[in-house]
Amino acid sequence: MNVHRQSPQLAGLVFAAGASLRFGTPKPLALFRGVPLVRHTTTLLAEFCPAGVYVVAGTAEQAIRELVAPDGVQVVVNEDWASGLASSLACGIRALPVGADAALVMPCDLPAVTADDLARLVAAWRAAPELMAAADFDAHPAPPAIFPRAVWSQLALLRGDQGARAVLESAAQRSAVAMPSAALDADTPDELTRLERTLG
Repeated sequence: MNVHRQSPQLAGLVFAAGASLRFGTPKPLALFRGVPLVRHTTTLLAEFCPAGVYVVAGTAEQAIRELVAPDGVQVVVNEDWASGLASSLACGIRALPVGADAALVMPCDLPAVTADDLARLVAAWRAAPELMAAADFDAHPAPPAIFPRAVWSQLALLRGDQGARAVLESAAQRSAVAMPSAALDADTPDELTRLERTLG
């Protein structure tokens, strides 16, 4: 029997494990257009990730699970979330299914990123699936980004507050997708409110 897949399978990986110290309350639970940021993000990724969407949670794990589990999203608990972003990245990568060929990695606090943005990112990756593909703004690569399985071991070696950008910047080649919306995050409730008003 021929079990060869016609196209690479993409899994989604969302980060929602931080302490949200500047935000004051768990940022993944903050509302954007009436929807918690974490659910806004997982719903967005689900359209592009047939291998499933996974959320790495920490302090607000139970509340996040209640929000996303009804949608079939898997929650991965990072007990070591306080050590920095790298531990969440490694934890999430280890949880991805064996059938996934690449991971679409995105923090939960980029509400300006649209489905059209992700469609362009996925198209760039499918055109060269052996390369990483990343949002590009201010001449720097950043999430949302897609990492082929071949580089997952590099992500798992990161430590402390090193994030996926460190691996993106070290790549000899990658696919870059202009995405100004990826620069618009919110570190405080007031910033989130202003961003929501700006985006209409």
